[in-house]
Amino acid sequence: MPSSCKEIRQELVDCMLKSDCVVKNGNSVKECFKEEHANDVPKECHSILKSFYECRRGMLDPRMRFRGNKTQ
Repeated sequence: MPSSCKEIRQELVDCMLKSDCVVKNGNSVKECFKEEHANDVPKECHSILKSFYECRRGMLDPRMRFRGNKTQ
């Protein structure tokens, strides 16, 4: 995994570990990604998740292999 995706992934994990879904409700990070817990996760984590998906998608796009992942 390119270093840009590793950084975004770590940022996502840190954000999720600070969310109410994990801290107050005691759910795992994996459970908090499900639809029923969407209200307990801050919008910041959702935007980081979208960035992570786009980074991962960029790894599979043949055009992006030559250009590299976009860094934000």
